[in-house]
Amino acid sequence: MKRGVYVTMWHVVAHPYGIGLSALLAFIPLGWLFLSLGVWRWPAHKSCFIALLVALAVAILGWKMPPVLALEGAANGAVMAIWPIMWVIFAAIFTYNITLKTGAMEKIKGFMASISNDRRVQVLLIAWGFGGFLEAAAGFGTAVAIPTAILISLDFDPFFASVLCLLANTVPVAFGAVGIPVITLAKIADVNLMRLTLDAVIQLTPFVLVLPLALIWVMTRSLSQLKGVIGTAIVAGLSFAIPQLLIGAFMGPELVAVAGSLCSMIGVAIWAKISPPVKEWHFPGENLAAKKTVEYHTSTGEQLVAWAPYIFLGVFIIGSNHAIFPALANVLGAIKSSFRIYNGPGGTPMVLPWILTPGTLIMLGAVLGGLVQGASLSDFTTTVAKTAGQLQKTTLTVVTIVAMALVMMYSGMVSAIAVALAMATGGFYPVIAPIIGAMGTFLTGSDTSSNVLFGALQKQTAIQIGADPTWITAANTAGATAGKMISPQSIAVACSATGQTGAEGNIFRTMIVYCIGYTLILGLWVYFVNATRLFL
Repeated sequence: MKRGVYVTMWHVVAHPYGIGLSALLAFIPLGWLFLSLGVWRWPAHKSCFIALLVALAVAILGWKMPPVLALEGAANGAVMAIWPIMWVIFAAIFTYNITLKTGAMEKIKGFMASISNDRRVQVLLIAWGFGGFLEAAAGFGTAVAIPTAILISLDFDPFFASVLCLLANTVPVAFGAVGIPVITLAKIADVNLMRLTLDAVIQLTPFVLVLPLALIWVMTRSLSQLKGVIGTAIVAGLSFAIPQLLIGAFMGPELVAVAGSLCSMIGVAIWAKISPPVKEWHFPGENLAAKKTVEYHTSTGEQLVAWAPYIFLGVFIIGSNHAIFPALANVLGAIKSSFRIYNGPGGTPMVLPWILTPGTLIMLGAVLGGLVQGASLSDFTTTVAKTAGQLQKTTLTVVTIVAMALVMMYSGMVSAIAVALAMATGGFYPVIAPIIGAMGTFLTGSDTSSNVLFGALQKQTAIQIGADPTWITAANTAGATAGKMISPQSIAVACSATGQTGAEGNIFRTMIVYCIGYTLILGLWVYFVNATRLFL
């Protein structure tokens, strides 16, 4: 088939065997991921590499996509995966590693643990607030590993520490690693980034308000134990939700979860001091006589130094924001490269901003913050090598899964699945849209990867059923936050951090109940708002 024929007949070849059979054929690469990751427990980097090969084969043989265009589509995805996705992940993990190297993370952890002895307050501060901040700033398991380690150091049961941190590590995931999941989703699905950001925030806001209360109930197993800390829980939710809404509406995705989690931590810490629980709550059986308040003394200056990389990051993101400093943002935004890789239907030029991209801003903050903390050239060099070593398999996973997603999108395979889903579910599709996002994170362990896999599918299906495309697309990243709590990768991180290797099954069985409830409630919320928008 000549390229010109392929280009002009794209909508025809998108469903070469009828809608039903074409959808089944298009589902083969995704089916392989479900089996290899979800059933056979293959490593993600191996599974995704084979999935890419399967997608190329189906596109070329089943959809008659010219091999040159198929390879161009895969190359386009690989470049997108490296810049900006992997660059952001590398910079975020480098930042975390340099704070470990300089000892700054120990000061941050110590300060978090010293604010209150009440177990409920500790969970809100450490699992919810600090865990949310780590997810927003770094991601990649840090939001589970570090808070669980802190809680265990405070004599929390390892199993409960894992469950609480997995449950808390949900809503911030959509904007983890300085907004990269939403930024990637906007590119993959070709929707407006600011509108997508606000829609995702709106979808997650009810959970931001309720989860602090839910964490206390899960830990105490009693609604009566909310007494004394219900004000703290409300502060934890409101101080997260309000900044998140404002920043999502006016500034974009980069600082949504960073600001929300920081404000929540500050709010909980202040409220715990001015209105502490009348009666401290502890786990049954704790030897209270042997307990004493954790004392950790650092000056304000020492804490500012410890937080320096993240402070610089916030300054850089605010300073380069188009809405606040348009002139500077335009100058920095002009430093970019533009070229075309994929020359088939639906292809657009690749635009790579070199300065005005989250990864670069994170790295600049890490370097300056590390210097303030006293890091040497040798420290930076060894940390770069350590970070690169940590991310080898992750890089292969991300590159291959983004390449696969673009091959499926350009060939018309995503369109075939979307049409079939629209016909099967009709107007009720918004209810299951978050479930699809959750499945993506369950399989890949990443909200970003879930968005890459299913973002275009969500938009295409929304168009087919006459729903709001941006709202339904946002439901993918919102739903993906639910899948994070049952992702094998997340559970493995929790078990590794708490010394519970072998307990993965018990944790999964506990978390799956919460995941199902979370996803169904989100689906109904997405459906209700979509129906209301269409009615109005």
